[in-house]
Amino acid sequence: MTNFSSRRITRIGLAAALYVVLTLALAPFSYGSVQFRLSEALMLLCFYHKDHIAALTLGCFISNLFSTVGTIDLAVGTAATLIAAVLIYIFRKEGSITRMVLCSLFPVMSNAILVGAEITLMSDEPVSFFICAGSVALGEVVCVSVIGTILFRTFEHNGQLIRMIKEDL
Repeated sequence: MTNFSSRRITRIGLAAALYVVLTLALAPFSYGSVQFRLSEALMLLCFYHKDHIAALTLGCFISNLFSTVGTIDLAVGTAATLIAAVLIYIFRKEGSITRMVLCSLFPVMSNAILVGAEITLMSDEPVSFFICAGSVALGEVVCVSVIGTILFRTFEHNGQLIRMIKEDL
């Protein structure tokens, strides 16, 4: 049985809230076929601790309540985040920049395929799946693979911060 202390629940809630705030603060860029969801950089939290899988999945679900695609994004977009978060956690290897960069590609792939298909199917205008998937993938590469990797590699130089991110509560 997993122990859910108040500190642990708080950490999950804070990470979820940060995801939501970043998504909604940049809402014009966070939704649609050309997505630049800066909150996706937080996906690399899953590289450090499994609790962040729940946090980011919850944050994505709440953010998708405001989606321009509709309620289908609650299922599809959130599933893309959950799949990527689990894969990041499974394939991580601490201290490895190469592994972090490779893990940063899981959100790129899952969002490109699932969200790209969702946008293609839900669009009122005829649009190519490959164009939608490509534009979603491009936004994910910038936000997760570039910004996220730089951000978390920088965090690793701050021992106190990275210990808080990795800490079992």
